[in-house]
Amino acid sequence: MHLRVAVIDVHIGWCRILNVARAWWLGESLQFASWRNPFRLCRMTENQIGQIVVDCAVFIHRELGAGLLESVYEAVLARELEKRGLSVARQVVVPITFAGETYEAGFRADLIVERKVILELKSVDKLTPAHKKQALTYLRLMDLKLGFLLNFGEALMKSGIYTRDKKINSKG
Repeated sequence: MHLRVAVIDVHIGWCRILNVARAWWLGESLQFASWRNPFRLCRMTENQIGQIVVDCAVFIHRELGAGLLESVYEAVLARELEKRGLSVARQVVVPITFAGETYEAGFRADLIVERKVILELKSVDKLTPAHKKQALTYLRLMDLKLGFLLNFGEALMKSGIYTRDKKINSKG
């Protein structure tokens, strides 16, 4: 009796590993549907990933405060997102194509989450239009739908979150 249960558990485990590997290969995002049934997986949308990103950014800003270096926030945010089950790539090269040639020099995105959402981090007193243009350019060059510009230098994190060209907490 116990041997049969062990074989079934191993089979379910391999099925889970194969599903995760398949999704990773296809670039799909996965999230466990519940902790009671960790073998049931569901795909995450950009908006679901974005909600987790905002939650993590607010939590980090609340705990660490403003004034640290951008690289500190980058390392901590990447780790927090990984703790929540998301794959994160740091300092990703953003290639540019001009006249049929591809160049990989100069542009680096701070964080790419689940190959779907780009995060550009800043730790400055005030964002300039150049910061916003930089984030929009990365979105365009990488052909992604959602990107965040997170300024950890603001007194309140909600004042420093921008998505595309609109501020999240604006009224209209």
